[in-house]
Amino acid sequence: MDLASIFIHDTTWAFAAEIVIRVVVMFSMIIIFLRFTGKRGVRQLSIFELTIILSLGSIAGDPMFTEDLPIIQALLIMSIVIIMYRLCTWMMMKYQPFEDLLEGQSLYIVEDGTLVLDKIKRGKMSHDEFFAEMRQQGVEHLGQVRVGLLETDGSFSLLLFAPNETQYGLPLFPKQYQAADDIDPKHCYACMHCGYVDYITKPDQRCVRCECKSWAKALDSGIVR
Repeated sequence: MDLASIFIHDTTWAFAAEIVIRVVVMFSMIIIFLRFTGKRGVRQLSIFELTIILSLGSIAGDPMFTEDLPIIQALLIMSIVIIMYRLCTWMMMKYQPFEDLLEGQSLYIVEDGTLVLDKIKRGKMSHDEFFAEMRQQGVEHLGQVRVGLLETDGSFSLLLFAPNETQYGLPLFPKQYQAADDIDPKHCYACMHCGYVDYITKPDQRCVRCECKSWAKALDSGIVR
C-alpha cells in the first residue's frame, strides 16, 4: 500500500493552488445562483426545486478538481439550468396542470377527525410520519383535527376544531396508541387503522369503515396551546 499514491498521486503544488481557485469560484457561483430560488429551507423545497439544487451541486462538483474541465463550461450549464428554472416557474404560474405535474398536489390526510381511506390504501402516507408531525404541533388525538393536509413540500398543515367542538379521536402518542384488551361498552374506541370512532363490544370487532380489528381507547381532551 502506497500512502503517497493514495493521498497525493500526481498532484502538484500548482494544481493544488488551481483547485483552491476553482472551489472558491464554484462555491461563490452556487451561492449566487441559489439566490434566484428564494429563501426557503431544504425542508420546504418541493421535488422540482430539490432537483434544481442537486443539479447545481453535480454541475459545480467536477470543475472543482478536474484539471481539463474549464470553469466556463460549468457556468454555462448552471446558467441554462437557472433559465430553465425561471421558465418552469413562469409556466407554473400560468398553467395549473403544469404546476401539478412538477410540484404535485396537496393531499388531504385527515378530514373530520378520521384518516382519508383512499390515501391509506394507495400507500401515500405513513402513520408514524404524520402522527409525529401532528404531535410536534401539539395535537394529542385525531378528534382535535378538522383537516390535515400534506403539502407539496412535505410539511403538514392543520385546521383544528374549536375546543367546544372537539370529538373523540384516535390517540397519537405511543402510550395511548395501544390496542385495547378489555372493552368498556360505555366508552368510545377508535380504529387504529383509519381513526373511525365507535362503541364496540369486543376487542376484535371489525371496523365498519376499513374492516380493521384493532381498537384503541379514544380520547376527547381539548387541545392545549
